[in-house]
Amino acid sequence: MTSSYLIFATLAMAAVTFITRALPALIPRKLLDTPWLHRLNESLPLSVMVLLILTSLSYQDLSMTVTLYDTELHLLMAQVGALILVLFIYHISRQLLVSMVVGIAAINGLFWLFNSFLG
Repeated sequence: MTSSYLIFATLAMAAVTFITRALPALIPRKLLDTPWLHRLNESLPLSVMVLLILTSLSYQDLSMTVTLYDTELHLLMAQVGALILVLFIYHISRQLLVSMVVGIAAINGLFWLFNSFLG
């Protein structure tokens, strides 16, 4: 990668970030009060959580001949356990930040637990 490519990529990311932040201020208020936009606003956090969770699962090298002491299996078990806990906490609290913090703590704690007691 050349330095001009990195500068262009940084400027492009800055422009996209600025446009997405400035767009609500530029759109007329009447258009922002539409019912479909309110429904989108209500369902977007759960959609983002589902996408983040599904892309975070790592099971690349997991095969059917995995032993109980395999690190990949422990990681997958920790991720599935954290996923269930995050979904439960989000269902109860409807707080995205709380769910993310619980998920990060759960995946680290469960991975340590599985490696300590099963490995």
